[in-house]
Amino acid sequence: MNLADKLRLGLAVGVAKTVTALVLWLRLGAASVLPGEIARRLHPQLLDLLSQQINQGVILIVGTNGKTTTSLLLKTIIENQGFTVTHNSTGANLINGLITALLADTNFFGQLKKDYAILEVDENILPLVLEQIQPQYILGLNLFRDQLDRYGEVDSISQRWKKAISTLPQETLIILNADDPTLCYLGQQLSQKVLFFGLNEPELYLEQIPHAVDSIYCPSCGELLEYQGFYLSHLGDYNCLNCEFKKSKLAINSRDWQQILIGVYNKYNTIAAGLVAQVIGIKKEKISGTIKEFRAAFGRAEELTVKGKKVRILLAKNPVGMNETIRAVNDVKGNITLIVLNDRIPDGTDVSWIWDVDMEKITGTVIVSGDRLYDLALRLQYSKEENKPNNLIVKENLKEAIATALALTPAEQTLHILPTYSAMLEVREILTGKKIL
Repeated sequence: MNLADKLRLGLAVGVAKTVTALVLWLRLGAASVLPGEIARRLHPQLLDLLSQQINQGVILIVGTNGKTTTSLLLKTIIENQGFTVTHNSTGANLINGLITALLADTNFFGQLKKDYAILEVDENILPLVLEQIQPQYILGLNLFRDQLDRYGEVDSISQRWKKAISTLPQETLIILNADDPTLCYLGQQLSQKVLFFGLNEPELYLEQIPHAVDSIYCPSCGELLEYQGFYLSHLGDYNCLNCEFKKSKLAINSRDWQQILIGVYNKYNTIAAGLVAQVIGIKKEKISGTIKEFRAAFGRAEELTVKGKKVRILLAKNPVGMNETIRAVNDVKGNITLIVLNDRIPDGTDVSWIWDVDMEKITGTVIVSGDRLYDLALRLQYSKEENKPNNLIVKENLKEAIATALALTPAEQTLHILPTYSAMLEVREILTGKKIL
């Protein structure tokens, strides 16, 4: 690196750190995006330059649901073995957020001394990230419909992933969810080494196919797949009767892994993190010890105590996520549920997805709030059955909605809050008095 490049790098780092300090001092947020955006404009190759300084390996975690929980669990496992990790812990998973996370751990000369980088990446920008980073590991969790106004269907995303991953070195290790037919087929087409994770527990099958099913057709020939059972949306055990495509052999036995956080979706997060940890050389007993003590990331089955009441926040930003949170809430028999629906840029401006959610399965009292509370209230009204009425409460003011929900929650029960992304940030700020972003 010549003197001009060093000066340019120093300028980008210095400005980013100054911006971070100002944002935090003024309490404008967590400074998880803006510093990286400014630094990137000053030094366009910054992401590549910083990622090359990671000693042991860069791990990209990508998918529609589960990125933050899986990333945090894997980070905790690795750190518990004495390694140092840089991680975009706020969930800012676009390029500016990735740069911000890496910059936070550099010195003023742009030097980054970490063993691993665990970066959760928005599924739509993975190809852009791979133009600037050559990771040692890529973990693909799932692909569901999410924010159709921005992303489109899962097949188009999968094709872009395949094109981008195919340019990576052969030694890059790809770890994919075999229960997702789209990702399983993708893995079978790649030239790099691919390991698959998934569930092998038929007792966890859903009783019926949910409405929010995306990829039940064979990605090879287009025929309807033969499913032995569904674990979550289109994730399950399957094969194609028309061609040779079938679920790949798993590199991990899901029955051997304990789970702490509620929900089948968190079983996937657990075994995904566990497999990556094993691949990089951590023994299973060490991994299991961390899992037993693990606590959820903000908004992802996070548990709080507010005014003596237990509160659990379950982020729900698409049909699959909402269905699974409803399933998890029903499993613990919660009677009070607060659902908050926003339609801002982080949430996706198209809220028609709520009609793909199995709202009929919600029981007990439901309080609704958020920017699109009346759309949500209408959907819930249509989900009522004559012999099973829900008590529906509509509150435009979010603070009043939370206060009402807390007041109605018995001391021995847990209030479950199901918010979209921007709503989750608002809910947490009200409950804790602190901003995340």
